[in-house]
Formats: sequence, structure tokens, C-alpha cells
Amino acid sequence: MDLKDVDLEQIEFGIDAIREHNPHRFELEMLSGIVCYRPDEGLIVGVYDVPEDAFWVRGHIPGRPLMPGVLMVECAAQLCSFYWRETFPEQEGFFGFGGIENTRFRGTVVPGDRLIVVGSTVQLKPRRAIFETQGFVKGRMIFSTRILGMMV
Repeated sequence: MDLKDVDLEQIEFGIDAIREHNPHRFELEMLSGIVCYRPDEGLIVGVYDVPEDAFWVRGHIPGRPLMPGVLMVECAAQLCSFYWRETFPEQEGFFGFGGIENTRFRGTVVPGDRLIVVGSTVQLKPRRAIFETQGFVKGRMIFSTRILGMMV
């Protein structure tokens, strides 16, 4: 996917819509908005505007805070959870974390960055789904991982 084809400033689904789909709140809300949802292409793009005062800033590499990789993966998982719920609104429960595969980190995310997360479906079923995801900051790929999810 070429991110040049996506208006990263045009929010299609804001925080209220995300909250209707995802149970995460407070410090663990890892999405600021959905900027592209194309179910006919199996594609979703979300953004997370990393706050200057995120809960991990004080303690994760003091003096040079870096967003923990596990939270980057969590951001991707929440994006996939939104996609799953938008596809299967009638399902009870929520799309829970089932695992990750082939995870690679290639750069850092720091307070003030806008993390752009792209998800594409590999398998999408009511009880199980698999997504390929990538995260970008300033046009550079920061991570990639395969997200496995299941209905919880």
C-alpha cells in the first residue's frame, strides 16, 4: 500500500467510533483515529498521536523516552480489533489478542510522533482473524508484525 493514496489528516472514524468498537480506555487507548477503512480491499489505516506525557515516558529510557515495542504492537492489534468489529458488528465479545508472528522493529517512536499503522487482512472470520500490519513514522517503516486475533 502506498500511503500517498491516503489523506492522513482526514479522520473517517474518530475516538468516539473507536470506543464503540474497542474496550481500551485511558492510557491504553492506542489509536487517535482511523483515516482509511477499505473493506473491499481488506485495508485499514489508523493514526496514534503519541502524547508528550504518555504513561511510559518517565520510565522507559529516562532522558530519551522511546515508545516500547509492545505498545506499538498493541496499537496495531487495536487497529485490527476495530476492523474486525466493523466487519462483524453482530458478534458478542471483542476481538482479543491471540498472538503475533514475524515481528520486526526497524526504528523508534518518540513522544510527539504520529504513528501511522496499516493493517491488511490475511484471514477474516467471525471467530478468528489474521492481519499483516506495519507502522510508520515520518514515512519510514518502524515495525511490522502479523497479528492473530480471536473472539473473546
